[in-house]
Amino acid sequence: MAVEVPVFTRRAIERCARYAFERARERRGRLVSVTKSNASRYAYVLWDEVVAGLARAYPDVQVERVHVDAMAARMVLRPDTIDVVVGSNLFADILTDLGAAIQGSLGLAASGNLSLDGRGPSMFEPVHGSAPDIAGQGRANPIGAVWSAALLLRHLGYEGEAGRVERAIDAVCEDGRVLTGDLGGTASTAEVGAALVRALG
Repeated sequence: MAVEVPVFTRRAIERCARYAFERARERRGRLVSVTKSNASRYAYVLWDEVVAGLARAYPDVQVERVHVDAMAARMVLRPDTIDVVVGSNLFADILTDLGAAIQGSLGLAASGNLSLDGRGPSMFEPVHGSAPDIAGQGRANPIGAVWSAALLLRHLGYEGEAGRVERAIDAVCEDGRVLTGDLGGTASTAEVGAALVRALG
């Protein structure tokens, strides 16, 4: 027998959800809260209650509550209906890999782990992490890491510089001649990196 007990606190849920509401307010005013309160009747019922309570402070944000299994299907079938998503670490970890696959490859997806109060450092890395299974082989797609650097620049207030990096990524991907194997190309990690540098110029 094995027992795994998730610990959700009202304070932690509210902190996470408030950040999501603020991002939704800055964007299209739409937020999806990912839950599973039909099966997890304590932790995710609390999650739903906290998000619903916080929603009253954000009347300009349209909030949807979607079960994680339905959310996975929606990401595949109707990704255009999704803007900002908030979920637990477990659900978000699963859905970000699905989102990366929809993008085209796990090697493209960037992420940021933010210290919201500024008391600790924030961390920016590709969704796939360090890919130790192919380390040193020159096969890893560097775009996820470079895109993570763009997120770091934006987090530090360098909006213009972040935009330049993202435009370089767009240009290399759109050109399609220098891509790693996960995107159907034959280029090495270093070759894609060099192409990104040229596109920045």
